[in-house]
Amino acid sequence: MKFYIIGERELVLAFKLTGVDGTIAENRNDVLNAFNRITGKGGTANIPTGEIPKVLILTEQAASQIEEEELAWQKTGNFPLIVEIPGLNGHVKGRKMLSDAIKQAVGVEV
Repeated sequence: MKFYIIGERELVLAFKLTGVDGTIAENRNDVLNAFNRITGKGGTANIPTGEIPKVLILTEQAASQIEEEELAWQKTGNFPLIVEIPGLNGHVKGRKMLSDAIKQAVGVEV
């Protein structure tokens, strides 16, 4: 399964050490351009079908900059699936953690 990360420099470099490609995003424009390229929105994808990542990892800081676009993509049900992870400064206040979302959806604490 192919993964891709968009986020802060240090996290992207760390993921690259494990073989995961990524884009360093320093502002909303960087995040949005990378997101559109990976998801193929706007016809900007130059990625062959077999190379499309199945999982897109966004740091919470990156995800907070494109909340509307991310939500619209998730509603399509297409690949890549989006997973948010805390950034270098930890969990962003006010953002729901994955374990909280699972607990709310399934009723089981993870």
